[in-house]
Amino acid sequence: MSKSLKQYRLLIWISLILILGFIAVLATSYVVSKDALRRGLSENMLPITGDNVYSEIQKDVLRPVFVSAQMANDTFVRDWILEGEQDTSQISKYLKEVKARNNAISSFLVSDQSKNYYYPDGLLKTIKETEVRDQWFFRVKNLKTAYETNVDIDMANRDSMTIFTNYRVLDYNGKFLGAVGIGLTLDTMKNLIDSYQSRFQRKIYFVDKKGNLVLSGNSFKQKKINISTSPGLDQIAKQILANTKNDSLHLEYYIEDESIYVNSRFIPELGWHLLVEQNLESELKPLQKLLLVNAAIGLAITLTVILIVLLSVRRYQKRIEKSAATDSLTKLLNRQAFDFVFQQAILDSERSRQPLCVALMDIDHFKKVNDKYGHLIGDHVLKEIAAIARRSLRESDVICRWGGEEFLLLLKNCSLEKATSISENLRSTIAANDFSRTTDLAKGRLSLTVSMGVAECKVHETEDSVFERADVALYQAKESGRNSVYFSE
Repeated sequence: MSKSLKQYRLLIWISLILILGFIAVLATSYVVSKDALRRGLSENMLPITGDNVYSEIQKDVLRPVFVSAQMANDTFVRDWILEGEQDTSQISKYLKEVKARNNAISSFLVSDQSKNYYYPDGLLKTIKETEVRDQWFFRVKNLKTAYETNVDIDMANRDSMTIFTNYRVLDYNGKFLGAVGIGLTLDTMKNLIDSYQSRFQRKIYFVDKKGNLVLSGNSFKQKKINISTSPGLDQIAKQILANTKNDSLHLEYYIEDESIYVNSRFIPELGWHLLVEQNLESELKPLQKLLLVNAAIGLAITLTVILIVLLSVRRYQKRIEKSAATDSLTKLLNRQAFDFVFQQAILDSERSRQPLCVALMDIDHFKKVNDKYGHLIGDHVLKEIAAIARRSLRESDVICRWGGEEFLLLLKNCSLEKATSISENLRSTIAANDFSRTTDLAKGRLSLTVSMGVAECKVHETEDSVFERADVALYQAKESGRNSVYFSE
């Protein structure tokens, strides 16, 4: 593993944990929201929609049933038939009024006595039991219930497909007199269902007691189906068809790995089952879109936080590294950092075959400065000498604080003669400097001198060996009266 990866290993792990945690929270949130949506759709939204649709159907679809019931129980209709159907204009006017008042496509009266079929424009025809198109009347005559609703062609309106409500008319003693009712075109009903579907965002259709599709919107792709054999619906068909008490059923079936929720209700007035469907996936789309937006925002925030933490850690780490490698007082390299630099310099010197020298520098009588002026002045002197050394050396040279009042110079691509010259120049610069100019000393000149020992690194010479020779040269400089530069052969 590279050094940079090792340095940021902990941060990488923390970042991974944060990202995985964010993904886990996001996934958990989605699963919980999906489950809540599933339960809400099944237990609340779909039943409420089913009730609303049923209310609309009662208003729009069942209205013909109520109107037909009023017609069948109207004393005028019964009396007119019982009196012999003498004035055709009267029943024609009555049927025309019913049709207009209820915005119906058709209104009719068929008398069992005369077998005459009346409509708003008068007498349409005389029905016959042998006529196939008249069989509906004889079926109604034998009904055990008061009425039926069926889809048939309307002879009075160019054979257009119409939903008829055929209501039995009885005399005052319960004897069958005929059938009355009104009709709505199938297109009108389909448009109504389309409006329901658009308003409630649900799939709505009707099946009869045998499970056959009898009415759906124009958008319904399958026109002839039976729910008992239709894929998916066959899973719940028995439950739907067994419900004949106008109870609301909450069901679910699966098709192509999609979950479809169904609210079913039997409508006695029509004899049909109302089915309201909702695909869970379509309801999940807004949730998925919201999830993606939240994921994008959350990921952006997470990455931003990680980036800020990374930059902060990197900056802090650099400060720590610099602090570990730098002397806090003089801002020079410390002894530990210099060891690494020196080893690299030796390798470069051997590879390039260029000379490499070191110089040890010690401040003469530095203890007297601390004793006489205090450690604050002593610290200032150390910083000032470090600054003078940086200015005097070449850019490629390295200087470090070796400890106490000692400094070590690393002079690259530098012969012993040149190193000695550089050291002598530095010594004379320090000796000529007035340290009192940048201190709090009230008066007097503060002058200092340094002693230096120079040694050139020999081939394959150890670090300890070259430093020992430089130290010997420094000792000779001190023994010779200080303020001088000595070198080791």
